[in-house]
Amino acid sequence: MIKMFSRHARALALTAGFIGMLGLAACGKQEEKAAAPQAAAQPRVYLVGVESAYAPFSSENEQKTVVGFDIDVMKVLAKKIGIEVKFVPTPFESIFNSLAQGDLDLLISAITITDERKKSVSFSDPYFVATQAIAVPANDTKVTKMDDLKALTVGTQSGTSGDDLVQQVLGKNSAKIKRFESTPLALKELESGGVDAVVADEPVVKNYIANNPNSKLRTVNDPTFPKEDYGIAVRKDDPELLAKVNKALAEMKADGSFAAINAQYFGK
Repeated sequence: MIKMFSRHARALALTAGFIGMLGLAACGKQEEKAAAPQAAAQPRVYLVGVESAYAPFSSENEQKTVVGFDIDVMKVLAKKIGIEVKFVPTPFESIFNSLAQGDLDLLISAITITDERKKSVSFSDPYFVATQAIAVPANDTKVTKMDDLKALTVGTQSGTSGDDLVQQVLGKNSAKIKRFESTPLALKELESGGVDAVVADEPVVKNYIANNPNSKLRTVNDPTFPKEDYGIAVRKDDPELLAKVNKALAEMKADGSFAAINAQYFGK
């Protein structure tokens, strides 16, 4: 009986010791886990929709990086607001839908503030004033104003204010309106004779002609063209972000940083 009891006692002791070791190991792991530093929360990156073929406002360089006036403005704005941004090249025709669906947080792409667009997005205070221009072949002397386009085939960029303006003259469903994904594509078509004229934002047309001296194009300015204000767009359900953008924009205009960017791209 004594031997049996001893063997039983030794077995119990060994089992208790094993369990104790497991308990110590578990406690050690829990302590290590508790002692492990918490992973720092990653700062939110705000996605900014831009068109990548709209120089000098936004376009891709040889490294496929988006550069331009709008890009530089947004970088300074973001720094003043205290946020990190990532530029997302987006076709202009779908840029508002991408914002509404939450795929983008902000839009800056030479966007004209219109009453129609205000129905779906909120705009910042204006940051740039532009107008439309008519591009025609350099040897065309017949086109001097918008009404001269009535009998011509006219190229526009889909979804732009230039497209809206052409519709007012030629008719909304006119077969003489040829729409393109970008203004440079419309101007290339003008060079090749596929259209008789192009209507688009004046700074973009002039930039294209200046950088393509062999295009043999010229601009026509119609004094009846309205002035257009560009604004930065955010979703209507984000008034806090809009307020920050407007505050930073006002600071840029007050401290001279906006004027410096403007002079860089458009002169004094």
